[in-house]
Amino acid sequence: MNPTSTVIETDGALILGAGIAGLFTALKLAPFPALVLAGSRPGHSGSSAWAQGGIAAAMGEDDDWRHHAADTINAGAGLCDSGIVNLVAREAPERIADLLQLGVPFDRANNGALALGREAAHSRARIVHVTGDRAGAEISRVLAERALETPSIRIMEGFHAIELAMEDGRVIGLFARHGAGPDAKLVLFKGRAVIFATGGLGALYGVTTNPLEARGEGLGMAARAGALIADPELVQFHPTAIAVGRDPAPLATEALRGEGAVLIDDQGERFMISVHPDAELAPRDVVARALHRRIAAGGHVFLDCREAIGAEFASHFPTVYAACMAAGIDPARQPIPVAPAAHYHMGGIASDVRGRSSLPGLWVVGECAATGLHGANRLASNSLLEGLVFGAHAADDLKTSVTQGTARGEPPAPKAFGLPAPPHVLRAAMTRHAGLERDAKGLGQLLDVIARLEQTAEPALLNMLASARLVAAGALARQESRGGHWRHDFPLSAKIAARTFMTLADARTVEQIAVRRANP
Repeated sequence: MNPTSTVIETDGALILGAGIAGLFTALKLAPFPALVLAGSRPGHSGSSAWAQGGIAAAMGEDDDWRHHAADTINAGAGLCDSGIVNLVAREAPERIADLLQLGVPFDRANNGALALGREAAHSRARIVHVTGDRAGAEISRVLAERALETPSIRIMEGFHAIELAMEDGRVIGLFARHGAGPDAKLVLFKGRAVIFATGGLGALYGVTTNPLEARGEGLGMAARAGALIADPELVQFHPTAIAVGRDPAPLATEALRGEGAVLIDDQGERFMISVHPDAELAPRDVVARALHRRIAAGGHVFLDCREAIGAEFASHFPTVYAACMAAGIDPARQPIPVAPAAHYHMGGIASDVRGRSSLPGLWVVGECAATGLHGANRLASNSLLEGLVFGAHAADDLKTSVTQGTARGEPPAPKAFGLPAPPHVLRAAMTRHAGLERDAKGLGQLLDVIARLEQTAEPALLNMLASARLVAAGALARQESRGGHWRHDFPLSAKIAARTFMTLADARTVEQIAVRRANP
């Protein structure tokens, strides 16, 4: 091992990621000890803190968990695991109760009950929000405060994970970098269990609503260690990123359309009515493709909130209002220019109902996990819910199956541990070839870009490239169009819906077959 490296051991769980899923899992583990590794200050970074939507839960008088489950399955386009969907829908109110007990200030109606909003593809109003569009930020803040108050939770900031540490086929920890330049040090963290709460991969795309640290590195680390990956090709594009040239793109939350905002074209005409019976509240993949095709044809698309929200915009949706005003747009008086952007990864590290991955010793929660809840198209406001539900399940499983005590052994360290950003060429190729619409030729070109970048890549970039390869290979293998995955060359859905399960080795095999077909 590098003589300048350090070993830090915990006699409990090692959690990578301090977003909502990671912090909630740590709180559910208490008093079982947890060491949480955070890239930066907990409660203020990562996709969780940026989440403008709320959390879906069947809590209204006219609602029932079965309705929530049915809406989830309908949006998922045939790929949802019905058992997982039922579990999550049933437990949603209990998880909201957990957050209320922790002090999350959900919006209230005039009668004091929780205010429930409606979002796309939901048949009823069942979304709980905080100050309109600040659910992610406020839940993250509260969980961070409670975690810092909890004696069994230790949070360490400023670490960037590079590789899983393995011994006899079991995950016993991870290697992480601390610091930058010549003073950077490699640290081996060891624990009785490792929990990944590392988020998604949106920043591998050139146009994304995700923070730039959402680069699929947790998925890549697990894949490089041999983990089974599920549905990697299923990436959701949010229809209404604010198109003002920022990277990442600010988001105009779906709750705006839930309040009655409409999509209009250059002529001010509302067009979604002719696309889908639910118009602006159609499933996200339908709305996103409709916008994408108009923009690709040379048009522009706008979200018009003037009539539905108007003068109440600043107070009801302060995050969106601030983003618009910073770009010189007054959303109370002007339509907001919008365009689709990479937003959420429905695929991820395959996990079971307990949050266990296929690698012994590794649990996964949140966006980096693929539980089978979302199918081919995530239902709005089910993402934070999924992290909460499976954070609780993973904590329960770990407390009953893992004994306290430090891990043994000292696995070999990576030879290099720099922190490169995703190359522009990779982000551009992902957007062009693995975006809203795909075909075999473009996916083959993307795999060629990945292979060329891989030749000189060090471990940190290898994680990103592994995730990108899995997305491309999964999309190439899925010869149909379904939900968020649309193939020009296979525009129809297959008669039998089937999830994708593959390892990184499987993805390389798909790549090799594609190369042979392109060069007979």
